[in-house]
Amino acid sequence: MEDQRQRLTTSPSTPEMQRRWKAVREQMKARKLDYLVMQTSEEYLGGTVRWFTDFSARHQFPMTVIFPVDEEMTTIVCGFEAPSNDNFPWDWAARGIKNRLGDVYFPTIEYTNDYEGKLAVSVLSERKKARIGLVEKAFIPITFFEYLKENLPDATFENATSWIDELRVPKSPEEISLIRGTAAIQDACMEALKKIIKPGMRDMEVYAEIHCFLAKHGKERGLVQVNSGPLGTLVPFDVPHFQNRVIRDGDQITILIETNGPGGYYTEILRVLTLGKKPTQALQDAYSLAVEFMQATARNLVPGADPKALWNDYKQFSLKNGFFAPRRSFAHGQGLSLVDRPNLRPDEPWTIQPNWNIAVHPYAVNKDAWTIVGDNYMTTNGQPDRLHKYPAEITVL
Repeated sequence: MEDQRQRLTTSPSTPEMQRRWKAVREQMKARKLDYLVMQTSEEYLGGTVRWFTDFSARHQFPMTVIFPVDEEMTTIVCGFEAPSNDNFPWDWAARGIKNRLGDVYFPTIEYTNDYEGKLAVSVLSERKKARIGLVEKAFIPITFFEYLKENLPDATFENATSWIDELRVPKSPEEISLIRGTAAIQDACMEALKKIIKPGMRDMEVYAEIHCFLAKHGKERGLVQVNSGPLGTLVPFDVPHFQNRVIRDGDQITILIETNGPGGYYTEILRVLTLGKKPTQALQDAYSLAVEFMQATARNLVPGADPKALWNDYKQFSLKNGFFAPRRSFAHGQGLSLVDRPNLRPDEPWTIQPNWNIAVHPYAVNKDAWTIVGDNYMTTNGQPDRLHKYPAEITVL
């Protein structure tokens, strides 16, 4: 009989999964929690569900995970009609999962909105006066939570997100190795684009070529944005709905690749390219300053560094050099979610610690140029390790 395991892409080892479950259950015991409950329909930002199960929600359909303090998990998905215990993920691939429940429900079909709640209550009601920790409450639909509250009147609920984040964000040696693999395939993709991008292509074709290359090398999901425009104009990257432009000789091309790779771990690389002509002086000057600040930020990503101070440094650097003040994140954590903690902005309460995967992508924008550069860095006990190896310069094709 054919070995079904050959179907699996790269996954964390079972000892790695057991390391996570053990750490979580130790905290649950200390906090006197009986269950954790989490739900998401997100793949890009649904990394917590994957951290627990090695599986993401699929196609924006909800996936619920119930994690007990002293036995294996229950998963609930949009799948086969109840009662059933043979839903996704398939039994030969499921680790640490006891029950694989499901029913036929969709957020767009209102009368099915309590189906997953009923299945969750059937599990959570096994313990009287259960103490339940909710993980990433922002993803839990009000219909689901209301059903739990109404049908588990003796249960108490609390927010377990912050301490779960504290366990997820520091990366183990195995996770760091997988993250390096993602950065490597993104570097390889940038090299491949040197031979792929030609005059006459549309931005959407470059977008498709990036996804195709990365999918062949281990990418499952992720964000790609491409934009082109004449040199001397502002060319921010953009979404597929605005990628019908034909690329011409002498254009600037801006590319964002923020995708996962081996084991589902995210990194991102952002670069500017020009086709057939050298960059304008304004573009080169802006890009050089963006690179300078990315490298300066990286040097300061040391244990104890304050994200508020790093944000203020970026703001002051931008204004001092004649660029618009930043209005978005210029650096943030990544893991099994495309965006994770820490967020290098004034509202981030954490300080930098070792073994965090941080994407640093400052942009430099004024009336004459729009440019950005980005790489991932792994923090250490000292200076961080740059994960991307593709040159931090404008590529002239």
